[in-house]
Amino acid sequence: MPHADRAPTLSDIHAAAARIAPLAHVTPVLRSRSLDAIAGCELHFKCEHLQRIGAFKFRGAANAVFSLDEAAAARGVVTQSSGNHGAAIALACRLRGIPATVVVPRSAPAIKLAAIRDFGARIVPCDTSQAARDAATAEVLRESGGELIHPFNDARVIAGQGTATLELLAQAPGLDTVLAPVSGGGLLSGTAIAAHAHDAGIRVFAAEPEGAADAHASFVSGARVTGRHAETICDGLRAELGTLTFPIVREHVEDILLVSDDEVVAAMRLVWERLKQAIEPSAAVTLAAVLRHRGRFAGRRVGLILSGGNVDLDALPWRTGGTAA
Repeated sequence: MPHADRAPTLSDIHAAAARIAPLAHVTPVLRSRSLDAIAGCELHFKCEHLQRIGAFKFRGAANAVFSLDEAAAARGVVTQSSGNHGAAIALACRLRGIPATVVVPRSAPAIKLAAIRDFGARIVPCDTSQAARDAATAEVLRESGGELIHPFNDARVIAGQGTATLELLAQAPGLDTVLAPVSGGGLLSGTAIAAHAHDAGIRVFAAEPEGAADAHASFVSGARVTGRHAETICDGLRAELGTLTFPIVREHVEDILLVSDDEVVAAMRLVWERLKQAIEPSAAVTLAAVLRHRGRFAGRRVGLILSGGNVDLDALPWRTGGTAA
């Protein structure tokens, strides 16, 4: 098992796959001829919205929780999350029979808060900024003595997230391009490591909303950009690249492609209409990036990770009063 603060290797990702095999779903890869025609390339959608807790986050959380030794597990787990990672940690800890505390920004969607509570974790609310999340998490750690499992800046989590791409490449042989959303970079890092270990020629791209473009700014400048205020419909993509994930992204990712919230909503609606799959806005950024940057993907065989499906059905973005599709 990798140290939490060191980049994982392909062998770590394979170990994670074996560790979580009894716990996580093998999610399907779906195709759509009509979406291929619209995009001008061959699209393969890795359906992580059908994973347990409705998001890829269960992979990393389960790997981290079930890799703890007994002494660490007995102290319980502490994390911070806007929703999906918190629910994943809560479920993984419930399955192992240990306590979990989740620091949650007050802006988190109600559906994601409900999932964290339903799986039995204690919720500690905080302000939305990354600094506020970090401060609240540090305080809980001091009080509880628990084991920190960071949502993305943790090699155990990154290795777990990389298992989605291991499956994708086995299910759809011959892919030459892979796209993942980017927030803190855990999924993107695991995706990139797994893809390039499988075939160094695979092109790896990230998709990011314009209203939370810190990863793009970091990528362009060559230094981590922090402290920006994120304003996007993609509530799961508002974190900043971590000290562990940023070097991995710089090494392995070809480009970070920006999309507008309107483009995200339009792509989300297309997935609902053509694939008949209920995804959340954060999951739609990959298709939105392909559609906005068609020239980068023309004629290619592209794997897209649909990262989650925890959307508030009472606040769909194409309903009256929402963002226009």
